[in-house]
Amino acid sequence: MEFVRLRNYIDGEWADDTGAEYIPLYNPSTGEVIGEVPLSSAGTSRAAVNSASRAYESWWRMPVAQRVSYLFKLRRAMEEKLEDLAFAIAIDQAKHIGEARGEVLRVIQIVEAACSIPTLIQGETLEGVAGNINARIIRQPLGVFAGVAPFNFPALVFGWFVPFAIGVGNTFVFKPSPQSPLFMQKMGDVLTQIGLPKGVVNIINGDHRAPEVWFDHPKIAGICSVGSSPTAKKIAEACGRNGKRAMLLGGAKNYLVVLEDAQMDIFVDNYLNSCYGSAGQRCLAGSIVAVVPEIYDETVARIVEASKGVVVGDALDPKVYMGPVISAEAKKRIERLIEVGVGEGARLVLDGRNPKVPEKNKNGYFVGPTVFTEVTPDMTIAKEEIFGPVVSVIRTKDLDEVLQLIRKQRVGNGACIFTQNLYYTEKFISEADVGMVGVNVGISAPHPYLPFGGIKDSLVGTNKVQGKDGIDFFTQSKIATVRVAPPTGRHLAEGLRPAGKPSREVRSCVAG
Repeated sequence: MEFVRLRNYIDGEWADDTGAEYIPLYNPSTGEVIGEVPLSSAGTSRAAVNSASRAYESWWRMPVAQRVSYLFKLRRAMEEKLEDLAFAIAIDQAKHIGEARGEVLRVIQIVEAACSIPTLIQGETLEGVAGNINARIIRQPLGVFAGVAPFNFPALVFGWFVPFAIGVGNTFVFKPSPQSPLFMQKMGDVLTQIGLPKGVVNIINGDHRAPEVWFDHPKIAGICSVGSSPTAKKIAEACGRNGKRAMLLGGAKNYLVVLEDAQMDIFVDNYLNSCYGSAGQRCLAGSIVAVVPEIYDETVARIVEASKGVVVGDALDPKVYMGPVISAEAKKRIERLIEVGVGEGARLVLDGRNPKVPEKNKNGYFVGPTVFTEVTPDMTIAKEEIFGPVVSVIRTKDLDEVLQLIRKQRVGNGACIFTQNLYYTEKFISEADVGMVGVNVGISAPHPYLPFGGIKDSLVGTNKVQGKDGIDFFTQSKIATVRVAPPTGRHLAEGLRPAGKPSREVRSCVAG
């Protein structure tokens, strides 16, 4: 692709940030510089917020059906541009092109779910609270929201935040990761194409300094983010000090539990996708395989054999299964943790360092499938989120022991069990101390109609993303108490109590 200089999308227009420092944008498959990204200034960030604030005044008053009509247009436009959008993800994020298409398709599904907002946002009515008094609850938007996306899912995180936020009447400022901003450059053009009113969605590029403006900005109602747990806690603290809502997804360390009655072919297929899809760079990636003694040796043999068959290479090559990790720094960090695992006594049965790749990709950031056995729960590789294609196999005596290990984790994003036993299944669903559970699947991601998010340190904010949780987060409830009375001229004639003189019963009802 041609060298690209990224711009910000503010008030419906693309603009260069002339006063900003620019940093290089890399293609992780080749290590080549393919563009440059502005580190937007605080002034640029404020300009985006002000644009969103101006747009909010008319946007929230627009009939809900009209707002949602733009989501229908967004869905159609994304379908038409699916290949272009997927290509952008495969270039700078280096997610394999097949997975990149899948990510865009999932966002289209999320937009479809958001198109149900006229139903999801409906309020409640209670008739007859007291004599001639009814009560009503309505849901209304709050104003301007802002969100930060991580590098690993540039499209999905946009889908989690923006369609629900704007569909209910808010406006939005979105900051993609400076490591994978190309998808949002494409989406800015899509927003213009569908005729979305200026300022409803603004896109700014930059590092951590751009969002710092939002924490005490009076026009920001809430902040959304996906990232590490320590970062999420810092944002939560800043939001708490300033009375802002926070939707913050944190880190993870996910178990795949294999019991003695597991169907091994099903497990191995799901293992490959869970542990090596997106090069292990996703919050629901399997990173610990807990196996009971009866099938431990068989499981290790099967996953090592399957892992050796994973083809590593360029994210645009259809013959490849797994692309690179995001950066040279990420590669070094993963390799350092592999060294730590060896140093702590785990057995490295498959070393993914320096995998064989085509000559054109020799400068790419590749780590191949890596498998440790004889891992104990106290080892660093069993506790720290590696965010790469590194798997730790733990021998565990039974399901109860696995559940204890999961409960001891500070994070609680997802966990999956492989079994045909209904008792094991229901026990795991009930007692696994995580927010998302999978049964005979390797990735426990819920459908877009349902909330997505963990518990414990995996969810630092107040709500999960998408589904009804998304509606609740991006709206506030307003309660109306309504007395109905006949026209004044009829009061004496019909013997009714005059308006303005409530009965003792009504006075007690509305007191306080």
